[in-house]
Amino acid sequence: MDADDRGAPVAGVPPAGAAPALSGTWAPLALSTYRWLWIAQLVSNVGTWMQSVGAQWMMVHEPNAASLTAMASAAGLLPVLMISLPAGVLADVLDRRRYLVGVFSAAVVVAGSLAVLTAAGLVTPLVLLMLTFGLGVTTAMAAPAWQAVQPELVPRRLIPAAAALGSMNVNLARAVGPALAGVLLLAVSPAALFAINAVSTVAVVGALLAWRRAPEPDRTAEPLVSAMLSGSRYVRHAPGVRRVLLRTGVFVVPASALWALLAVVANQRLGLGSGGYGLMLGALGAGAVLGALVLRSLREHLSRGALLAVFSLVYGTALLGAGVMRTPWVLAVLLVAAGMGWLVVLSTFSITLQLTLPAWVRARGMATYIIVLLGGQGLGAVAWGLIAQKVGVGHALVGAAALMALGVLTQLWWPLLERTGTTDPSVDTLWPEPELADEPDQRDGPVLVEGRYVVTDDVDAFIEAARRVGLSRRRTGATSWALYRDLADPSLFVEVFTLPTWGEHVRQHHERLTGYDREVDTRMRAYTAEESGARHLMLVAE
Repeated sequence: MDADDRGAPVAGVPPAGAAPALSGTWAPLALSTYRWLWIAQLVSNVGTWMQSVGAQWMMVHEPNAASLTAMASAAGLLPVLMISLPAGVLADVLDRRRYLVGVFSAAVVVAGSLAVLTAAGLVTPLVLLMLTFGLGVTTAMAAPAWQAVQPELVPRRLIPAAAALGSMNVNLARAVGPALAGVLLLAVSPAALFAINAVSTVAVVGALLAWRRAPEPDRTAEPLVSAMLSGSRYVRHAPGVRRVLLRTGVFVVPASALWALLAVVANQRLGLGSGGYGLMLGALGAGAVLGALVLRSLREHLSRGALLAVFSLVYGTALLGAGVMRTPWVLAVLLVAAGMGWLVVLSTFSITLQLTLPAWVRARGMATYIIVLLGGQGLGAVAWGLIAQKVGVGHALVGAAALMALGVLTQLWWPLLERTGTTDPSVDTLWPEPELADEPDQRDGPVLVEGRYVVTDDVDAFIEAARRVGLSRRRTGATSWALYRDLADPSLFVEVFTLPTWGEHVRQHHERLTGYDREVDTRMRAYTAEESGARHLMLVAE
């Protein structure tokens, strides 16, 4: 076991000084734990895509096919709106390995039930939607924890490569799974695809059981409600994270039209069978794999803003083509480009967040991203399905392409913030231990913390720097923050912030402050001559 770039132990990393056997995009696969989990995830993702194709193909032959196929797509995505944030809380406060084993075991049961009921001829469109929703629940439960463990498996310098490989995994499965499902549907019923999905999920359970996760430092488990509130506060007071979420939503809502309506395009507009639909999805997946292979080079030559603009427009062109083209091979070429655009855009968001979020809130932060990503796709799928039912599939896709172009234009006003993903998220013990007469109970509160500063130079710059410190205090647990100026001594400023409990402040001290928090704190103190030290006050009456 070696240390990552911050000195924290990382499971599966070769001894210090040992160069990975692979380089570039493939380097994380030289780490054994990451490699086996990646392979297991690939097997499971192939099964998931086969299940998705089987479900959508069953709906294609029903009345109101456009809305039903879109609902089948949405049923697997919408649970993230209700479940992802609580799932992120659980992933941050529980052992992530054991948690994932439990969730994926539940997914095996649901997928197996779908296979058995379908084989018995008991699956109606309503039953199919309900069981697909159940699989979506397990996906929503697992996704934040799965995203959060990735930085545990590789050193920080390999996080961009690991994120690209993670996206490649999903999209390689997207290339193989639908094509394989389309071929199998010529010979077997969808029940066989559902059974394959159940078996493939067992591979993930096995890989997780084989993972020997490094023990975490002893710490008091954060109460679930408190953890959810603190995670929400972090996102609310992290402008860079909020901007990533905004850009994700602006992209995925129009982009979801292609995933929701492609089955109808293949069947009704192009006259293709299940095999042709599988190949169309395979073209999307192949393009995404190509995008993963060239992502590192693209990131070296283009800024993040340029990547997002160019490849969003590439995807929008494919949306337009799907709406107007009637030649299958031309559309297949456009779908390859769309897959590449999908991978590049979403990998850019994922990499940025994984490099930004500190360990204590990583799963909760990724949960909010997953809510926007998959929830946006799910709601978008429902909306585009209903629009297609009213105005036609072609017009709906053209409208989505126009909305995508409009979204690209909004980058002029709402780009990704420059420093997001470049700051230090490692834990930093910024403050000295408080001097107390008696240690309060962890549940006591609220707590008010007061600091005094004598400002000797550029008061306006100090106040601006202090505002950034205020965001830091709120991100790490404070429910309120304020800065006051002494009317008798204009050089004296008093900072006050409150936390709901003493336990929250202890976690702020030892688990939540990062290198970036130290940076903004040091910048503020550069304008001060002296500090009297912090005072800690406990509410006793009001």
